[in-house]
Amino acid sequence: MVFQLIDMKKIAFVFSLIAIMTMAYTPTFAQKIDYDKVEVQVDGLGCPFCAYGLEKKFKELKGIKKVRIDMETGVMTFNYPSDKMIDIETIETQVDKAGYTPVTTEITRSSGEVVASVREDEILEAETLANAQKASFKVRGNCSMCKARIEKAANELVGVDGAVWEAETQLIKLKYDATVTDIEAIHKAIAKVGHDTKKAKANDEVYENLPPCCLYKRN
Repeated sequence: MVFQLIDMKKIAFVFSLIAIMTMAYTPTFAQKIDYDKVEVQVDGLGCPFCAYGLEKKFKELKGIKKVRIDMETGVMTFNYPSDKMIDIETIETQVDKAGYTPVTTEITRSSGEVVASVREDEILEAETLANAQKASFKVRGNCSMCKARIEKAANELVGVDGAVWEAETQLIKLKYDATVTDIEAIHKAIAKVGHDTKKAKANDEVYENLPPCCLYKRN
């Protein structure tokens, strides 16, 4: 009986030792996942339902985490597995599929590298217009979404660069090449996306389809 008790203790000790060694040398299968951080500003988000539709479209991307949408600025942020190497084209395609317009996109890789779409201020620094003239005029609008829309409409015109609009003053300031375009064309391009100027008025239907936060008071 005594020998049997000693044997049982030995067996228990051996099993304990094996368990400890197994825990010490077993590989860790739950590997740490690194994430890239993505920020994209989206034009056209007018209500929580719009944000829901955008988020739903992005959840088609497997592995996406921590989706956040700021309705006031139109900025959506999320994390995505670094090993999948998401790119700007994929992000902006998802925004288009959801029915909205990507304005700017920035990806901060887990390594610290930053990849960004071309911004208007970067274009201004990179290019010098051959016959640059400065101009400023009032454009009706309300918020940061208006700002993004107005500036994009102006900067997309060939010959226009560095357009910046401020909600406080309602003024847009820009540089343009008079040999390529004229000030009237700039007014019309901005009105075309829903914002009134002194020289061009937006189509009523286009204005009414702006997000609620962008519906400025018309004269």
